[in-house]
Amino acid sequence: MDALILLVPVALALGLLGLGGFLWALRAGQYEDLDGAATRILFDDQTAERTNRS
Repeated sequence: MDALILLVPVALALGLLGLGGFLWALRAGQYEDLDGAATRILFDDQTAERTNRS
């Protein structure tokens, strides 16, 4: 029972920290372009090929 006195506040603090990190990422625009990252993998990057060849 004594462990719960310590573990419950620690768990709540970690949950609030995770929620704060999510809200910060949301406000910073991390989730603005979800489709762009999915389609970007399909296209070749011509500049990367040129720099790798030299």
